[in-house]
Amino acid sequence: MNFAAGSKSRLTDKDALRFVGDSLFARIGRVVCGAGVLPRKELYESWEVARRVHRLLRRQPRRRVVDLACGHGLTGALLLLLDPRLPQGVGIDRRLPPSARALRAALTAAWPTLLPRWRLVQGDVDDFAVDANDVLVSVHACGRLTDVVLARATAAGAIVAVLPCCHVVDPHHRLSAWLDPALAVDVDRVQRLRDAGYDARAALIDAAITPKNRLLLGTPLRDRVNLLAGDP
Repeated sequence: MNFAAGSKSRLTDKDALRFVGDSLFARIGRVVCGAGVLPRKELYESWEVARRVHRLLRRQPRRRVVDLACGHGLTGALLLLLDPRLPQGVGIDRRLPPSARALRAALTAAWPTLLPRWRLVQGDVDDFAVDANDVLVSVHACGRLTDVVLARATAAGAIVAVLPCCHVVDPHHRLSAWLDPALAVDVDRVQRLRDAGYDARAALIDAAITPKNRLLLGTPLRDRVNLLAGDP
């Protein structure tokens, strides 16, 4: 039977046998299946985003991960598991799903070092203080909420990674004759980051996981200059 990564079906104990081996992803998959609360699509989305953000951060100083509009908060937790150097991760959502606590309990039981480093906060993303030492991530912050995340990042000078969805499109956009309207929105977002002094890069995750698969990564140019100069 096909095991589609983009399925919205909830992962359960019956699926755990599909996650074979001792790789980090396989171990996470088995733990998530045991929790029995997470849609399959969300596991694969979070993993693909976290892997790419992890690569972005490898040469960066230690930073706090701030997962805005976090849902279950899995992306932030995966980043902490991928990089034990990261000191802390915080997931913020206006309304945390009731199952987020169950998922956190399962992951911290399997990886006790997560317990003091990863927390979930119910609240408005606008009210949580961020600064230039943070990395802001957001997976499928709907519509203009993605723009709120980008604005929070550029105001603070923080590294940012967003996977947009539910674009609010303008049918009369200046590029609408050339580009799909949602793509035109994301082109504007890239330009906005560059205008704010960022190195903005685009990446794609597998469209079989989600058709909303454009990942936007932004690093302040001052950080890239410091790294090239050999600053710690």
